[in-house]
Amino acid sequence: MPDNLSERPLTGLWFEELTPGLVIHHAIRRTITEADNVAFTTMTMNPAPIHLDADFASSTEFGKPLVNSLLTLGLTVGISVHETTMGTTVANLGFKEVSFGAPVFAGDTIRVETEVLDARPSASRPTQGIVTFEHRAYTVGSETLVCRAVRTGLMHCQPPQ
Repeated sequence: MPDNLSERPLTGLWFEELTPGLVIHHAIRRTITEADNVAFTTMTMNPAPIHLDADFASSTEFGKPLVNSLLTLGLTVGISVHETTMGTTVANLGFKEVSFGAPVFAGDTIRVETEVLDARPSASRPTQGIVTFEHRAYTVGSETLVCRAVRTGLMHCQPPQ
């Protein structure tokens, strides 16, 4: 295991590279399957029939099972990791805002973009900075905004060369 950050394999960006206004259109997309939804929903102990029971869901305004919104949120942030924080993050500090603009269904493909809203050096950690990200997920094809999440992360500063 490498003992310093400059030797770590990484694809994420250092604190200094995460400047407010930066928008990253992530290369990875993901089609959500029925199996994804059922596995996630049951693993997280959510028995809501709107996610698991096709007969029940057929009588709702949506007409079919909804993808669990926490799965949508997890994929939204997860898709962003490779190009934002992989190997350069210290910790996720929290979510300020999460909203779901439209339902997601099995078979939908989502794409994600991330915008850096704010970045400031940490007052207590001189080799780290605090970055506020806005992640936005859209369904491919209709380009409907299905998830928006504003989160804060503690990021490593670039090590001295």
